[in-house]
Amino acid sequence: MKFENNLPIYVQIVDYLKSQIISGVLKEGDKLPSVREIATELKVNPNTVQRSYQELERENLVFTQRGMGTFVTEDKKVIKDLKKNLANNILNNFIEDMKAIGFSSNDIIELINERVKEEK
Repeated sequence: MKFENNLPIYVQIVDYLKSQIISGVLKEGDKLPSVREIATELKVNPNTVQRSYQELERENLVFTQRGMGTFVTEDKKVIKDLKKNLANNILNNFIEDMKAIGFSSNDIIELINERVKEEK
């Protein structure tokens, strides 16, 4: 994982783990690597990884069992909501960017429809 300078490292780790969860690489109930394992792998301070895990736990995406480790939530609705929120953020940014360069809502819809037809 390569870190960007414009975002705190713990936020980038949170985003990375979220993408792993939504894409299914990490499934419901899967055990996350230990804080030390990730810290060593990413060459970051364990406190940074711990902060990432705490943020994920605050968002109910993971839970910790004392002595056992940290696990991905088994609540499919939480994961589905995360996926939907991420998709909405991507769409909002896309629409804003397209309108900023002069596209109307109808133009954007036409472009998307054309692109989707090309993918088939």
